[in-house]
Amino acid sequence: MKIGIFDSGLGGLFTMRRIVSRLPRYDYVYLGDTKRIPYGDRSRETVYRFLEEAVDFLFRRDCGLVVVACNTASAEALRRIQTEYLPRHYPDRKVLGVIIPAAEQAVKNPGAARIGILATRGTVRSGTFAKEVRKLRRGARVFQNAAPLLVPLIERRAPAREIRPALQSYLQPLLRKRIDTLILGCTHYAIIKRQAKAICGPQIRIIAQDEILPAKLAAYLRRHPEVETRLGKGHSRRFLVTDLMDATKILAQKWFQGPVAFTIVRLPEQAG
Repeated sequence: MKIGIFDSGLGGLFTMRRIVSRLPRYDYVYLGDTKRIPYGDRSRETVYRFLEEAVDFLFRRDCGLVVVACNTASAEALRRIQTEYLPRHYPDRKVLGVIIPAAEQAVKNPGAARIGILATRGTVRSGTFAKEVRKLRRGARVFQNAAPLLVPLIERRAPAREIRPALQSYLQPLLRKRIDTLILGCTHYAIIKRQAKAICGPQIRIIAQDEILPAKLAAYLRRHPEVETRLGKGHSRRFLVTDLMDATKILAQKWFQGPVAFTIVRLPEQAG
């Protein structure tokens, strides 16, 4: 069986690169729902339907474990997938998200008391990040801000001179709250973490999911040998997308240091 990695766009590819670098021997299938991006402005029910379609698609391609790299889907639909969909359809498979690992990393520093979250509208609306942080650190102050323009800018490879003003405007409300830790609560935002660090300054600790997920996944596999032993170890990689843009091809080649062969697929599969 394979490890599936799902996201709505480029951010998941950026994260997959780090996961594959840390855990290279496993077989991977990446699925990017690039045709329906962004998810952040969709209703909760729509996000759930999209995630169910993606998870089902990956399971049908022999994935035993799916990592949902999309924060919006993790925040608004993951719990329902785990508690309702899996027991009914795939009780022997696992689906993991990205919210809890980021929250755990944010509170790892004993001094973290004022935590900022920059995310999509859907993730902010769900309140999931704030809930998980407060579970782990009682008394933590959590401040959130939505950044709806960032994903479209990143997806079209906008230059830094366009991204920086938007990023700065979204970060300012959090900086005014005197945060000491910032969670970049969207896998896309890891791509611009250097710009975020430059704006926030060295006094603010930044949590970028591409930096923490590989170690978290490795630890999960060590704790769950019943999952790990079923995974194929042939170093294979498949890259599937629902739409293919030039930016995707260019950045994937840069991140994976060579040509990446994409296959365009359709979600849901039965669509005509």
